[in-house]
Amino acid sequence: MLLQQMYSQGHYDKGDLGSDCGRRTEHPSVRLAVIGGGAVGKSAITVRWVLDHFVEMYDPTIEDSYRKQIVVDGQACLVDVLDTAGQEEFTCLRDGYLRTGRGFALVFSIIESSSFGEIPNLYESVLRAKEKTNVPMVLIGNKADLESQREVSSQQGRDLAKQFGCSYYETSALTGANIDDAFCSIIRCIKQEEGTAELKPKKKSKRKDCMIL
Repeated sequence: MLLQQMYSQGHYDKGDLGSDCGRRTEHPSVRLAVIGGGAVGKSAITVRWVLDHFVEMYDPTIEDSYRKQIVVDGQACLVDVLDTAGQEEFTCLRDGYLRTGRGFALVFSIIESSSFGEIPNLYESVLRAKEKTNVPMVLIGNKADLESQREVSSQQGRDLAKQFGCSYYETSALTGANIDDAFCSIIRCIKQEEGTAELKPKKKSKRKDCMIL
């Protein structure tokens, strides 16, 4: 709780400690939402990525936000990460952050099959809120350090991600495994979507200067 009080709501910026971004400057910002069932480790992986710290005690989250400056593929950007509630009593808050999020991390616990079963409904909720059929996202199977307690196989995760058309990562907030890769993947998807949107012609033209594949 103390960690959240100190660093939630955007009070912490890892760029201040000499990240790849260097001095604080104005950069394009993206808003990510981390969603999933309760106790799957959403807060733990968010805090690990933003603060490089492992949260040992589970404190149910209603909603917290964090901010981090990062360089992805040579481009600096400011990332706002919304760590969302997983408990059923807070599902009324879901539509708001689904509408405002640019990219999404769908998180389940590999040691809890029921959390994996919740993911398809969350996926559909994202598509409905965004009114799109393709949204920047990744699927994350968390708690990979608890391999002996695994209930969801890696293949199940990969198969579901393939259905969604997104990447799959198995992460550990304890060790930090694959967390950077997962978040950077979402940002790349957002940047790719932005680039595609810029290339789309605003009105029809007889000229064929650009072909979008």
